Amino acid sequence: MNHTSEYEFTVLVPVFNEQENIVRLEEAFRRYLPTASRRACILFINDGSTDHSLDLVQLACSRNPDFYYLSFARNAGLSAAIKAGIDWTDSPLVGYIDADLQTLPEDFELLLPFADDYQLVTGVRAQRHDSIFKRFQSRFANAFRRMMTHDGAADTGCPLKILQRDAARRIPFFRGMHRFLPALILLQEGAAYREVPVRHFPRTAGVSKFHLWNRLIAPLGDCFAYRWMRSRAINYHVEQTDL
Repeated sequence: MNHTSEYEFTVLVPVFNEQENIVRLEEAFRRYLPTASRRACILFINDGSTDHSLDLVQLACSRNPDFYYLSFARNAGLSAAIKAGIDWTDSPLVGYIDADLQTLPEDFELLLPFADDYQLVTGVRAQRHDSIFKRFQSRFANAFRRMMTHDGAADTGCPLKILQRDAARRIPFFRGMHRFLPALILLQEGAAYREVPVRHFPRTAGVSKFHLWNRLIAPLGDCFAYRWMRSRAINYHVEQTDL
């Protein structure tokens, strides 16, 4: 039985070598879940961690009834972890938050009021607490992405998002997909997204998995892949059936 079907909202937490943050994550979610406006659960996706992250995730799940996990045999990347979480989630809404806690679960409450009306609700990091170089990379990448995709999104890298599950399952997934969620949602006929300002905090534990290549250079190439995909997107509506 997939227990996520018992909830309205499943929060995906991809984890790759985040052993320093697992206890903090457990504490943050234990504070948030009783106050959430939708009945919610947590789904950790261990992305082939080589430290003690999986052990700590399993321990957290064993002592929290609303915590669940998946574990990859080997590292597959952030987009694969998000896709797996969406594939394995049976609640109507699916959220996403990074394991570094630079955004907080409580700010899902800023996004949830819009989740029934928009296929994607995404945070925009207000007053970012990253280095000047990281902020420059993000500004440049966001500007180039907007020019190429015309998605109009201000901050696709914000690690706080909510999607309607059915729309999420129709997203064409590929490596780096997580940077293009607004643009990919717009490929679906009649779909729309909403941006909401959220808080942002410095990373206080663990090490960032992003660097110049996967934050800036690779996404520029992915923009061209998106342009190709957009020209070939499939949309259809079944009017009648006799199955």
